[in-house]
Amino acid sequence: MSRILRLAAAQMGPTQCVDSREAVLARLIALLEQAAGQGAQLVVFPELAFTTFFPRWLLEGAELDQYYETAMPNPSVQPLFDRAKALGVGFYVGYAERTPEGRRFNSAITTSPDGSILARYRKVHLPGSVEPRVGDRFQQLEKRYFEYGDQGFEAFRGPEAWGRPVMGMLICNDRRWPEAWRAYGLQGVELMLIGYNSAAYDPNGGSTENEEIRTFHSNLAAQANAYMNATWAVSVAKAGNEDGSGLIGSSVIVDPNGVIVAQAKTLGDEVVVADCDLDACRQGKEKMFNFAAHRRPEHYRRITEQVGAILPD
Repeated sequence: MSRILRLAAAQMGPTQCVDSREAVLARLIALLEQAAGQGAQLVVFPELAFTTFFPRWLLEGAELDQYYETAMPNPSVQPLFDRAKALGVGFYVGYAERTPEGRRFNSAITTSPDGSILARYRKVHLPGSVEPRVGDRFQQLEKRYFEYGDQGFEAFRGPEAWGRPVMGMLICNDRRWPEAWRAYGLQGVELMLIGYNSAAYDPNGGSTENEEIRTFHSNLAAQANAYMNATWAVSVAKAGNEDGSGLIGSSVIVDPNGVIVAQAKTLGDEVVVADCDLDACRQGKEKMFNFAAHRRPEHYRRITEQVGAILPD
């Protein structure tokens, strides 16, 4: 029996800081309904989908606190959960999490078709800085506003209705780090879900990066790592001119050979759908990337024992 799962990448256009929560929820629900209308069983939304990408500014107090969710779901996002349950569609969505203890994480959840939460994930690879860069119009202050994720890369099973896929979650910068993918690969991952908000300029200052090269890198990271771990991947953007700051688009669904099978064409709200044969992962897992047969972890100690580069003498 084949395991075919119809996936949707629900790219969002920009969310401005003046946009109301009600307006953003209406957009998310409209995308969900559009995807469900095309037969999607699982919909992937972007990182920090409920708000603008607030780490681009220096914020404090109540002005900062407004961007965090103190529970998931909560009354302001419950309509999305209710509509997804009514449609029998699961979803991945990213958000800013504040725990009851006051800890703050860049987080994501995946829900099942019955509305229950299958798994939660907290972003591990936080880019940017703690302190703002003097003179820059836009910042990248994720290290200031979030803690490093504390739950690692734990795979989980999807429901029977999806063919019980082995699933993983990453957020934005995580997709650029092969260690994260391989941690999931060693658990047999078949479907990686990723949301991102990636600047269309060098977010760390300078002029060596532009929209074209950053879009290329985004696609490259998804394609190469999907291939090297023999997994499907869905990588979904919030895109366009957000509060005067450009975000790349190019949301993609990638197969286990690293081939893009569906791709967004705009920088706005857009749904792309693909039928994913989960058993197509077996080719890579049983041959080229048969880890049990070919890995040699005794030679990989630097990967876990070292942070910065140490040059030879």
